[in-house]
Amino acid sequence: MGLSTHVLDTMHGTPAAGMAVDLYTTGGGAPQLVKRFVLNADGRNPEGPLFDNANVKKGTYRLVFDVAAYFRSRNVALPDPPFLDRVTLDFGIAHVDQHYHVPLLVSPWAYSTYRGS
Repeated sequence: MGLSTHVLDTMHGTPAAGMAVDLYTTGGGAPQLVKRFVLNADGRNPEGPLFDNANVKKGTYRLVFDVAAYFRSRNVALPDPPFLDRVTLDFGIAHVDQHYHVPLLVSPWAYSTYRGS
């Protein structure tokens, strides 16, 4: 149970190690930053789940992935401004008894996500 994320760099065929990610709650007014982290070598939060099953709550959330900075750090020449700067995913958690996995597959020009398990 809980919430997790995983980012794969589809341009290089690798996990997006070093990408910065922000997690916000978005219910009830202005978004509130919950945590900021940098993805590990496997493209995941180095501290494990973003919320474990004891702390996940029903509600709306936002993950913000710093895509352009990540690709620049990999020496990818991006236009100014980049096509994708920060990818923002807004999603809801309706069932706290289920695991919510929010993966991101990303290149400098495209991204895809889905609810994983």
